[in-house]
Amino acid sequence: MSNLRNKKKRRRNYKYHSVTFKLTSGQYKSIKNYCKARRTTPIKLIKKSIERFISNYEYEVPQELYLTENQLELFDFDEINNS
Repeated sequence: MSNLRNKKKRRRNYKYHSVTFKLTSGQYKSIKNYCKARRTTPIKLIKKSIERFISNYEYEVPQELYLTENQLELFDFDEINNS
């Protein structure tokens, strides 16, 4: 019985992917100043900002989030006609 208690749990292996993008020097200064004031890092700030996108759609995206051919509608004609 003591053998079962002494066994360590296996650590889960994670795969990481690198994502890069460019910022202007003004954008970078802005992020650095914000992070300094909030005592955080740029990576933590960016991950927190996009958290809802990186945590909800790992396996499947709901059908209503897909774009259709006529996605852009500048005016709602039904609303104009009813006025």
